[in-house]
Amino acid sequence: MNSKNMNRRDFLRVGGMSTVALSLGATGVFSLVGNKKSFASSNATTRGFGGYGPLVKDPNGILDLPQGFQYRILSEEGGKLSDGRPIPAMFDGMAAFAGPHNSTILVRNHELSGNTKYPVEGKNPYDKTKTGGTTALVVTPDHNVVEEYVTSAGTIRNCAGGATPWGTWLTCEETMNEGHGYVFEVDPNDPENKLSKTPIRDMGAFSHEATAIDPVTGYVYLTEDASKSFLYRFIPNDTSKKPGALQKGGKLQAAAIEEVGNTNASSFNQGQKFGIVWKDVDPEKPTLEAEQKGCIIFSRLEGAYFAGGVFWFDDTSAGDARKGRVYRYIPATNTLELFYESSDANDLESPDNICITPWGDLWIAEDGADSDRMIGLTPEGEVYVFAENKLNNSELAGPAFSPDGKTFFVNCQSPGITFAIWGPFARRNSARQRQMGHAAPPGNYAPIVSDKLIQFAENQGMSILEAAALQRNGMPIT
Repeated sequence: MNSKNMNRRDFLRVGGMSTVALSLGATGVFSLVGNKKSFASSNATTRGFGGYGPLVKDPNGILDLPQGFQYRILSEEGGKLSDGRPIPAMFDGMAAFAGPHNSTILVRNHELSGNTKYPVEGKNPYDKTKTGGTTALVVTPDHNVVEEYVTSAGTIRNCAGGATPWGTWLTCEETMNEGHGYVFEVDPNDPENKLSKTPIRDMGAFSHEATAIDPVTGYVYLTEDASKSFLYRFIPNDTSKKPGALQKGGKLQAAAIEEVGNTNASSFNQGQKFGIVWKDVDPEKPTLEAEQKGCIIFSRLEGAYFAGGVFWFDDTSAGDARKGRVYRYIPATNTLELFYESSDANDLESPDNICITPWGDLWIAEDGADSDRMIGLTPEGEVYVFAENKLNNSELAGPAFSPDGKTFFVNCQSPGITFAIWGPFARRNSARQRQMGHAAPPGNYAPIVSDKLIQFAENQGMSILEAAALQRNGMPIT
């Protein structure tokens, strides 16, 4: 084989090559272990809270990481599942669950629609004419895959979703095709069961993106990926918090600003309090009803995550520079806050999938035209880059930590690759997670506000972040 024409997939599969190491001096070691490519940067003192230092260039041009960290490629599109079927393409949202013998079970979305070289080939599909769905990987503590299999099939554009506290995955269809546009519950321990092909209709028919569940109330928060997006919550009839409970129906609502809509701005009085209200919408036409009822219109909602009593979500193309915003909603105080806004004053672009790390930082996967990084924001107001994907300007997706917090899993969407990353991560810190939920954003990332808004926030007894969120989403400032 001509090495000049050898692509990365060919390189991974060169016959007879089981273990190869390339010395990189002070920077690290690149190796092939069991035909799985990995890169280990040299051990070094890392900062822990506040980031892990500058990235080390991956000599194979795949994934740059800080010193002290290493990765392994667990799965690639076009490879073989355990039963010999091809690994589907277009990796996206993902979650990690505890498996047997200290293993981790990853459930992974495939954002597929129409004809594709590597579809999800299920044995019990929801719609046999569609190519999307989900797969699962069982990963040992030493980062080897012992099983990989289809968990649901026959859906369209399984983009993101969210884990449930009871160990299942809610996979979301980002489509409005007839008979689709729903949320499905996937049990990795019972793949392709009846549950996986039963749409949760009361969660709405719309272009779904992500979900996140408040573990205390069982309420499900949902984002919509459309040119007009709304923020929804689903209140289940059955709060037993077990597989299948969500299919028993519930109430779908969309977020609105209290007393804004048909109310004339001249009627707002000094000292008047504002808040978020949730308006009931018809799950068969939620987008239409949300707009008719004056609910908050976002630009294009994406990632969602619930941690430390706070629901985080982002709007990937919002803001004056159209580079995106991250919001947080605190159910206990019914407070919506605009946490940060990407602008020319900072370099974070197009936030997509998000998560809170076990030690409390907010991690954001970018989906920008020229930026495909994992960015960390800390409760102390620092910003750092943890990883940068160097493959074909393809987005990182599906960030998830193993249950013990020692391994970080993430996908490259295209070509589809699932990585395991490990190294000197900070220890689990639930108090710091709660701190992140109330911290101020880093200086250059804070929303730009006027003196008038600052005074308004003071008069209303609300935070500047809360006032900024409400103003950006339609509340008149008087």
